[in-house]
Amino acid sequence: MKIQDWYTDWFNTPYYHILYKERNDKDAQLFMKNITSFLKLPKTTHILDLPCGKGRHSLFLNTLGYKVTGGDLAENSIKSAKEFENDTLKFNIHDMRYPFNNTYDAIFNLFTSFGYFEDDKEDLLILKNFKQGLKKNGVFVFDFLNAEKVKLNLVPEETKTVDQITFHIKRKIKDGFIFKNISFFADGKDQFYQEKVKYLDLDKMKNYFHKACFNITHVFGDYQLTPYESKNSDRLIIIAR
Repeated sequence: MKIQDWYTDWFNTPYYHILYKERNDKDAQLFMKNITSFLKLPKTTHILDLPCGKGRHSLFLNTLGYKVTGGDLAENSIKSAKEFENDTLKFNIHDMRYPFNNTYDAIFNLFTSFGYFEDDKEDLLILKNFKQGLKKNGVFVFDFLNAEKVKLNLVPEETKTVDQITFHIKRKIKDGFIFKNISFFADGKDQFYQEKVKYLDLDKMKNYFHKACFNITHVFGDYQLTPYESKNSDRLIIIAR
């Protein structure tokens, strides 16, 4: 496995979806309800959800009445999501590092889907693509882990059994990245994957957003949209235009 391309390998496997099958859809739906209400997004809004995974946020946004386009680099995820397409819900394979063919009223980057790359220039390029992909007066919603709380509460080792697969998980923060090493035995052989996300606190993100010509309007700390607190908030949610 090429470590620098961990996201193309891991996200495309069935094991990724097995390990995270218990993700709380209620929280995700609550966030979508809260943020669309807070932003007063009209039903005519066209939302880009990138990366969208198998489309859980996209699907729910569509049930709220919005036109939604979901994009993701993982072909298997897009293949699954396409089964739910309709006239106002579409899915495409897309790499965030490449510009968009269309512009959107709103772009959502959700569930810590950023900070994958060694070079800050690539992360900045992605933010610039998001900025350029917005229509005039469009809004960008960025939902990331709260790195400061992760550091304070890091669990170095954990074992988790899901669907008869025992996942051995090791976590560490090193060289500006949060690492999660995942090993397990499945399909007759030992498997190993790594998740690697840049340690990005609010100050670093403010710097990124400024360089991408975004104007930050709000910062929240959870899906209930309570104010952000560096040591206590579960999430770092930034609203920008």
